[in-house]
Amino acid sequence: MKEFLSAIKSVMAAFAGVQKKKNLEEDFSKKSAMPFIFAGLLMGFLFVVAVYSIVQLVLP
Repeated sequence: MKEFLSAIKSVMAAFAGVQKKKNLEEDFSKKSAMPFIFAGLLMGFLFVVAVYSIVQLVLP
């Protein structure tokens, strides 16, 4: 669970475009990329849902 929360934090930083080099090197030293893949898909889905919801609120 700790690894997944770390991946979420890293993906959020990547979405915002701010990532410290130390954190980047730490992320690349991990054994498995699966938490990052899942976190990226989850955050991408949440982003699309958020944008869709905002558009639906603004248009009517």
